[in-house]
Amino acid sequence: MKNILSKSRIISGKNILNIIFLVLGIFTGWLIFHPEKAELSEHNHQSDTVQGPIWTCAMHPQIRMDKPGKCPLCGMDLIPLIQEAGGSENPAALHLTREAVQLANVMTAKVTGQKALKEVFLYGKVQEDERLNQSQVTHVSGRIEKLYVSFTGEPVREGQLVAQIYSPELITAQQELLEAAKLKAMQPELYYAAREKLRQLKLTDEQAESIERTGTIQTYIDIVSNTSGIVTSKPVNTGDYVNRGSVLFTVAGLSKVWVLFEAYESDLPFIRENQSVTFTLRAFPGKKFSGKVSFIDPVVNPVTRVSGIRVEATNSNGELKPGMFASGIISTDLPEYNNSYVIPGSAVLWTGRRSVVWLKLADRDEPVFMMRQVTLGPSTKNGYVVLSGLSEGDEIVVNGAFSIDAAAQLEGKPSMMNTEGFKTAAPHY
Repeated sequence: MKNILSKSRIISGKNILNIIFLVLGIFTGWLIFHPEKAELSEHNHQSDTVQGPIWTCAMHPQIRMDKPGKCPLCGMDLIPLIQEAGGSENPAALHLTREAVQLANVMTAKVTGQKALKEVFLYGKVQEDERLNQSQVTHVSGRIEKLYVSFTGEPVREGQLVAQIYSPELITAQQELLEAAKLKAMQPELYYAAREKLRQLKLTDEQAESIERTGTIQTYIDIVSNTSGIVTSKPVNTGDYVNRGSVLFTVAGLSKVWVLFEAYESDLPFIRENQSVTFTLRAFPGKKFSGKVSFIDPVVNPVTRVSGIRVEATNSNGELKPGMFASGIISTDLPEYNNSYVIPGSAVLWTGRRSVVWLKLADRDEPVFMMRQVTLGPSTKNGYVVLSGLSEGDEIVVNGAFSIDAAAQLEGKPSMMNTEGFKTAAPHY
């Protein structure tokens, strides 16, 4: 009997040892195959001891630092991790601490209706007005004896002597006039035909009467400028032979000039003829010039996607020189969007075709933000017209929106890149 009891005790002891070894084996296996749980527990313990703001990388949320600096993986500046301050009735809401909001330099503004003002920026250059360009031609054939215009770019005045031509044709016409004058009483038609021929050669009636009275024939004919401006072309030289109608030089009138701008097709709906344009030139920093839109090119360049805008400007003092670069602004009202909601461009985050803003919820003890998708209209002087998505009095983030959105991504909340939100990996310090 004693032997039996002794054997039973030995067997029971062995069973206890087997059970102990089995439990240790299960625990060891759990540690091997589930290290992240233990690691998370350790990290959670560490997070309880971390005091103050936590700095992280928007591109690598696993990076957590206790002070600002650079991301060790990509070199980007670390941003403060905006930690949730408590629960919310809406799981998409992002609760922030006041300290985190201050560190992120978050600023907000309320949405109100206002007048929509559009500014269109244009770039182009000055060009001569083609309607003021004139060609100085000779009305007789002959040889250029003297040319009083020496080079292109030289200014000329209307009535100024610019050339002298020896013309056998002119000499013959004067001789015909003297002969016809002798037969004026008998053949007046012949006389008046000779006078008309001299008129076509640009001799005045006074010159014709002087020839009749003195009997002296002019060997040379003087060519005077028929306009004032700048010589832009001079294809002839002294000694050249010219025919009737040959161009001696071309004069560009610069009392008025064109400023040829280019406008993107998206800006064309806001440009109209007779609109005032204010522009500046690099040659005169700080000085403003003005003109009016006189023509809008009806065709858009298929390569550059721009259309030409012609602006007429007076140039009484000659400061506007062809070839100068100009920067212009057209300011116009958008009556169809008056009293619309206009928000700053810094408040909008673009993600492809979507535009979102961050809305600050009212009547909260701590700052609480929600992402809101909006539909935008045209850009304005002060930002963008909002067609839908916001209401009067909504308070939106106008500075620091990207920091808030990055924090939402780190917290697994809906953000501009992910409207549904997602679960983030365990943090690493």
